[in-house]
Amino acid sequence: MKLNKNKIKFKLIFSLITLLAIFSIAISAFTAEEPTIDEQLEQLKNILDSSSTYSAFQTTMLLKSTQQLLDAGISFEDTRGIIESSVEESFDAYSVKKVFDVILETQQENLPTESLINKMNEGFAKNADKTVIISVISTKAENLKKAAEILNESKQEGLEVNGGEEMLKILADSLENDVPDESLSWLLKTGTAEGKSIIEISEISEELSYLSLLAIDSGLTSEEIALLFKKTIESSTNIEEICENIQNSLEAQISTAKTETGGTVKPSITSDSGTLPSSSIESPVEVGETPTQDAGEAPAETGGTPEPSAPPEGEAPPPPEN
Repeated sequence: MKLNKNKIKFKLIFSLITLLAIFSIAISAFTAEEPTIDEQLEQLKNILDSSSTYSAFQTTMLLKSTQQLLDAGISFEDTRGIIESSVEESFDAYSVKKVFDVILETQQENLPTESLINKMNEGFAKNADKTVIISVISTKAENLKKAAEILNESKQEGLEVNGGEEMLKILADSLENDVPDESLSWLLKTGTAEGKSIIEISEISEELSYLSLLAIDSGLTSEEIALLFKKTIESSTNIEEICENIQNSLEAQISTAKTETGGTVKPSITSDSGTLPSSSIESPVEVGETPTQDAGEAPAETGGTPEPSAPPEGEAPPPPEN
């Protein structure tokens, strides 16, 4: 009996030693595969040197930017991916540096950079123009900053928000779809106060994004959209009712726009102080068409020699001049 216990004890000890050995080997292998910062920079330099597009000065400039990204916490894989794609697509060095600067600034402000890097890769995959890629990434970075401001303001007012980073992405996506800042701030405060989950707030945010895009398609300006959302939010405290009222208001605006002559005049939004002027420009007079005066009559023709009027009956016409 005692012998069996000793065998079992020996087997357990042997198993533990074996597991520790395997674990140690795995850690050693992982550590060996992880290159140092100098090795990473050397790999990136080799990629940059493989391009005939970048000069020695530009390569040094980009290596300095990549080191800043790595030091700030951007992964080596993401950094290398951008460099490789930039070389493959012949993306000029200064445009690459602009992208790196945007990503670095966003990272230093403790904002998520994943969406920026994804957009960069998406732009490369679609062979998008460099100005478009830089513009899109810069806009996303600005929306992340605005979203962080909305979130921080709410927290300063005592609002407890669970899943801050996820909420940040939700707000940034809505801003990208031109949902007004004030509407998102209201949604965050109201939704949290009502105990709605991040999923529910996300769904409402997506609904507001849909309504905002619908408003843009109907011809409304950003100012008009902001006013419409503001008035609707002030008219009720129920989130579902507010979304429904926004849609009804938009449908009314679209219907009004369709009834305008030629469908070229944008609908106006009524405010407390009256009606906002339409931002559309009056259509010019068609070629060959005679413009009318305020009284609705065409003006007398001008230019050329006027024809002599007929003399009154019974009077002789004047003699011709010599």
